[in-house]
Parts: sequence; structure tokens; C-alpha cells
Amino acid sequence: MYLTTYARYWRINLLTMLEYRANFLMWFGFTIVYHGTAIAALWITLRNFPSINGWNFRDTAFMYGLWMLGHGLHNTFFFTVGGVPEFVREGRFDRFLVRPLDPLFQALTVPQQIWPDELILAIVYFCVVTVYAGVHVDWLFIAYVPFVALGGALIDFGINLAIATASFWFTRIDSLRWVFMSLEQEFSRYPISIYQRGVRLVLAFVLPFAFMNYFPATFLLHKSETGLSLNPAVGLLTPVVGAACFAIAYLFWRVGIDRYQGTGS
Repeated sequence: MYLTTYARYWRINLLTMLEYRANFLMWFGFTIVYHGTAIAALWITLRNFPSINGWNFRDTAFMYGLWMLGHGLHNTFFFTVGGVPEFVREGRFDRFLVRPLDPLFQALTVPQQIWPDELILAIVYFCVVTVYAGVHVDWLFIAYVPFVALGGALIDFGINLAIATASFWFTRIDSLRWVFMSLEQEFSRYPISIYQRGVRLVLAFVLPFAFMNYFPATFLLHKSETGLSLNPAVGLLTPVVGAACFAIAYLFWRVGIDRYQGTGS
């Protein structure tokens, strides 16, 4: 039942994309501008400071590519979890609770215009930046990178799911979500070793954005991990950290479901 429903959901998305091709191209253009601006900011920064704690522009561009993979995968398959607060406010979430399918699955498959533009761009950019950064590509790299992308997507998903769950207690959490999104976008662009120790600990163990790109990049680029003086092989744990992040968030979600009493609308 779940696979059939999910297949139908994506069929609707793809048909919508084909029907509104101009909208898809517009969003694709916006996505290119958005990430292009971020990469340009990295280039300008590293032009003035050729090396930041041993990381040059090629290194940080590659690190950004790893983040793009996980973030793009999340935005393609899990982004609709961000709509839960709106469903709660409008009273639409109650419908999920009386249907036979899992409420989270239903929240993830609400028909919307989900474009795979960011994931497409992330894959293309990552292939290009891997060559540009001179990263050695072997069987380990090919096998490992998809797991990094999946782990990164689960980290993103877990954090956004936890924020969405907070809407069961607080009617409006738009500001909270904006804060976390800003933290991810700003702090994930640079190696965590440039931040104060407190920030490094948060990015590694509380909001583990560093496992989306910094730790895997450290391992793949054969660098020493100077942020927290960990073994570079810690980058191999990204899939595990992603799974743990999602598991904790899902447990919180189940607690929220049990406490949920509706908005009275």
C-alpha cells in the first residue's frame, strides 16, 4: 500500500512538472542563482584569505558540494514535512489521524509542486567540483558518497521533523524554522575549525550539520581534523548519525502525536 501510494504521489509530481515546465525552469534558475551566490561568496572570501585553517577554495567548494547532495536529497523527498505546522493550524492534520496510513507518511505525500531541480543541480555540481578539487575517485569514494548524501538528508530531515513536531504545542513556529535553516546555511559553508569550541560542539553533536559535509570532506580530502581533534575516519559515521538523528526526531514525533489534541478549528 505504501509503495503504491508513494509511486502515485511522484507520478502526480512529475505530471505537474511536465504541465508547468516554465515554473520548473524558473525554479531551476532560482536554485542556480541561490547556490551560485553562495559559491561566489566562498570564492571572494578565499580570494582574500587563500587558506582558512588549511582549507582553500577548492576544498571548501568540494565541502559545499557534499552539503548540496544531502540538502538536495532532503528537499526532494522530505521537504513537505515543513508543511505540518500549517496543517495543524488549519485543522487539516486531524484527517491524517483517522486514515489507515502513517501520519508522517501522509504528511510527506501531500500533493505539492516538488521539483527535483536542486538534486539535479547538486549531482552535476558535485561531479564537476570533484574533478576541480582533484579528489581521488576510487571504489570507496563511489560507494561512500551516496551514503553521505543519504545521511545528510536524514540529518536535515530529523531536525526539520523535530521542528515540525513542536507545532503540536506551539501554534506558530515559523521563526524557529527560519533560525535553524539560517544556522545550517551559514555554518555549513566553512570548516567548523574556524568557529569557537562551543559552536563546534553544537555543529558536531547537537545539530550535527558538520556530518553532512565537514567530517566526510575531511576524510575524503585526507586532511587532519583540527576542529575537535577527532580521527578523520569519523566522517564514515555520517549515515549512522543521520539514522540516529531521524530516529530521535521520530520518537519525539510519536510523543507529539500522542499529546496532539487539535487546534479546535
